[in-house]
Amino acid sequence: MKKTLRTMSAIGMLLAVGLAFVSPSGNVHAQTSASAGRERPNILYIFTDDQSTRSVSCYEDARPWAQTPNIDKLADSGMRFTTCYTGAWCQPSRASALSGLLQHSVKSLTYTTGSHYAVSYDPEQLRFFPSVFRKNGYETACIGKWHLGEDVGHGRDWDYSVIWDRGGRDRRGRNNVMAYYKGTLVRTNGGDRKPLGGYSTDRYTELAVDYIKEKKRAEKPWYLWLCYGGVHGPYTPAPRHNRSYSDAPSSNVPVDIFGPRPTKPDHLKNFTRWKKDEHGKPKGYDSAVKKYHKAVKSLDDGVGALVKALKESGQLDNTVIIFTSDQGYAWGQHGSNEKWMPYDSNIRAPLIFSAPGLVKPGTVCKEAVNGVDLVSTIHSLAGIEPEWKLHGRDLLGLLKKPEGKLNEPMLMINTTYEYGDNVIEKLKSKNYDAFERRDLYAWMMMRDGKYKYIRHFKDNVIEELYDLEKDPDELNNLAVNPEYHTKLTKLRLKAVEEFRKKDGDFVDYLPEPGTMASFRGPSLNHRAQED
Repeated sequence: MKKTLRTMSAIGMLLAVGLAFVSPSGNVHAQTSASAGRERPNILYIFTDDQSTRSVSCYEDARPWAQTPNIDKLADSGMRFTTCYTGAWCQPSRASALSGLLQHSVKSLTYTTGSHYAVSYDPEQLRFFPSVFRKNGYETACIGKWHLGEDVGHGRDWDYSVIWDRGGRDRRGRNNVMAYYKGTLVRTNGGDRKPLGGYSTDRYTELAVDYIKEKKRAEKPWYLWLCYGGVHGPYTPAPRHNRSYSDAPSSNVPVDIFGPRPTKPDHLKNFTRWKKDEHGKPKGYDSAVKKYHKAVKSLDDGVGALVKALKESGQLDNTVIIFTSDQGYAWGQHGSNEKWMPYDSNIRAPLIFSAPGLVKPGTVCKEAVNGVDLVSTIHSLAGIEPEWKLHGRDLLGLLKKPEGKLNEPMLMINTTYEYGDNVIEKLKSKNYDAFERRDLYAWMMMRDGKYKYIRHFKDNVIEELYDLEKDPDELNNLAVNPEYHTKLTKLRLKAVEEFRKKDGDFVDYLPEPGTMASFRGPSLNHRAQED
């Protein structure tokens, strides 16, 4: 026994000797005493932007020519999740990553339609968990992309920060909103905006490496949220990667890029963001996809540099590394060229956990998880009890036993620009136009085993139901198949019940789903059925 304990990493020791407690969210966490100090793990949370699993070569659906050797090595050292829905688009994904709450419950965050920067929140109503970690002995840091307005939380949420808040203009008058790769202005420790310099992905990596090296002999454990702007549009590669994939074959085009899609809701049957060239092919498709993947290369370089810094500073064995993206990104699937939509091709993101002594190397977990699950799990790994009810499920059990199952279905929601109480107010007044974004509508989604259920925030729009084992591309909407009416009804009611458990009072005001000629079933009024 003594020999076994001596060979365990600090993370393994933490979980072996920790005491269990149940948090207000109902999750079980490993609790350590304040005196545990440095035995608690560091946590490096890497958060890329718009990165699909198709861009990571260790994923089964990756482009056959995609190459991400450093991310693949990270997956080999730990656990890869096949199905992660971190969020639906950039801003609410980050709000959830900081609060542990799904978008409908993010209080006080407001967004002015059409303006990337006109965002604000009340930190008393919308609290971020790094402030709790600071009170419980962690040093916290944030480097990279923000997306939540001018209040970057330095001194409240962060001990150290270098944040691109997307506000202001440079000396030439160029807007900072879209400075994803070049000309980026950042605020260090809450100060004035100054040039980041260089290629942003590399510069964020350099700053993170410097931070890691400085913490070599730190008395406190640290939590670093590293938020890359890549691989968001305009998908600008680092100069060294401009010739990458020059010999790769043409990118395969999704079969439904132009439609029609007869079983989809009406607004999605012939939806497409793509124009046809003279041969009837999507114009510029291959070059755009290749440019996107070239920009991923610098993210992969960054992962390699970060792991190297942890190893050389002697911190690798006591650091949990989490690698994911704010959401995925579709390249023609369902006619799309964005995130936002509830399909796996749009929002499924890579997720990798590396934690020596806790996660068995080279393991794969097929359970569907989401972004708020990660917040609950981060609390568990740090041995810190949440100060408010979190919406996520603790994944610690899956990290130990990847073949396990969670006892709740996975929920995801996209209420477009609306947050918190505004969601209920708009639904009460039947202002469904408030949930429209570029011809798409807000939605709620539930993964329950192999089934995915989708409901749109628009009156007279049919629901969607997919068997992801038989139809992983989500081309055949079973909601219009009479054989699945019973299953559809059960999942509709279950989704309402599960969202209500997550402070989802908005479910009482949802518009009734539409029907199709082939759909003859029970009443769609869930409130009447519940009464």
